[in-house]
Amino acid sequence: MSLDIKKPNITKTKKKKTGFVVKMQLNNNRGGNKRNIFIFFFFRNYYTWILWFCLSLYFFTSYFSVEDQSSPSSIRLLSNHKTSSSLPSRALIESSAIKTTSIGLFTGMKIYVYDLPASYNDDWVTASDRCASHLFAAEVAIHRALLSSDVRTLDPDEADYFFVPVYVSCNFSTSNGFPSLSHARSLLSSAVDFLSDHYPFWNRSQGSDHVFVASHDFGACFHAMEDMAIEEGIPKFMKRSIILQTFGVKYKHPCQEVEHVVIPPYIPPESVQKAIEKAPVNGRRDIWAFFRGKMEVNPKNISGRFYSKGVRTAILKKFGGRRRFYLNRHRFAGYRSEIVRSVFCLCPLGWAPWSPRLVESAVLGCVPVVIADGIQLPFSETVQWPEISLTVAEKDVRNLRKVLEHVAATNLSAIQRNLHEPVFKRALLYNVPMKEGDATWHILESLWRKLDDRSYRRSRVLSQREVDM
Repeated sequence: MSLDIKKPNITKTKKKKTGFVVKMQLNNNRGGNKRNIFIFFFFRNYYTWILWFCLSLYFFTSYFSVEDQSSPSSIRLLSNHKTSSSLPSRALIESSAIKTTSIGLFTGMKIYVYDLPASYNDDWVTASDRCASHLFAAEVAIHRALLSSDVRTLDPDEADYFFVPVYVSCNFSTSNGFPSLSHARSLLSSAVDFLSDHYPFWNRSQGSDHVFVASHDFGACFHAMEDMAIEEGIPKFMKRSIILQTFGVKYKHPCQEVEHVVIPPYIPPESVQKAIEKAPVNGRRDIWAFFRGKMEVNPKNISGRFYSKGVRTAILKKFGGRRRFYLNRHRFAGYRSEIVRSVFCLCPLGWAPWSPRLVESAVLGCVPVVIADGIQLPFSETVQWPEISLTVAEKDVRNLRKVLEHVAATNLSAIQRNLHEPVFKRALLYNVPMKEGDATWHILESLWRKLDDRSYRRSRVLSQREVDM
């Protein structure tokens, strides 16, 4: 058998493309034609199968070695989003926007939920439908979720934590619309007195294993105006407890000088679902930059304070009336239907740094544009906010258009893919009953991390073991 590589006769093949022709010639001189052909094809097929086997084994083992290198406590966000032109690269669709752990993590942790008189909680819900549905209703949702949770214990002697269900935000707004929390301190003080009189658990730890919710502007300072909140400070009787609060900043602040967990504001899950159902069928987002809310031409109000530190006014003056900016100062009950049509959703600070728009925009797939210097976002230990939002400094708000245009031209698609992951959305919403990976679940994860320092029961058990040894 021989291989001859011959150039085709140009004169005879003018209509054909020039190139090389590989011609195989079998040697017919030695009488072994059939035998030679068999041997040739046998070895050709044999080496082909060996090659395919080796390649398959390589890719198979490579796949599992990559999977084994990832942390068992992390969940990868793999996007199902496809474009009509091509699939996104693996590097883009693999995201670490959410890092979470198995529900087995909470095994052994127990929380006792106090059964307080209805005047501290249920009566408020009965008096106002808004109590369980407005942006401060995390106090209601967490309470209800814990009542049906597997971590709840009916035996206080085996509890690691004690949850104090006092609703102070149901009467947050007065009849004239101006926020007021004047009743909060007396209501909470009364609840603590009740616990001290009827249970031994508060007194034995001075409340260090007790958990409260402060789901309003400046957390446990219980005032909507920052200067007044700082002046009044955190009530002394709560300074040893754990506070679940929407207020959080990365710098030192008197209103978070207590053991605390930063939680998301409350958004009714059903309202999110309704907005998604009303979204355009083609999924088109025809609003480029969106904001609806309080925006004052002259932000200095009757209290003498500047609302939003003037940030919202700067946005209105600079971009109001611009074609690509949809800014509206008037209330609209169906504004979430506008969010699902928007690419960027502006989330400037109000009285406090945080805003319900952080959650609303994120869970509805609109890129949150956070404009609040030093804000501590909820569950920042597990939710990687830089992968699913933008942050613009308050001083740079006048350059907002250029910032958004730069993002739109670079990594917008990657951010949007991360936002569409159900794992991330679940982390910011409260469910009753609680679901694995939802907001209440992440709160429990945060409490679990504090067990060794906060559980009075566990500390006593460890002390007894040391004595026995």
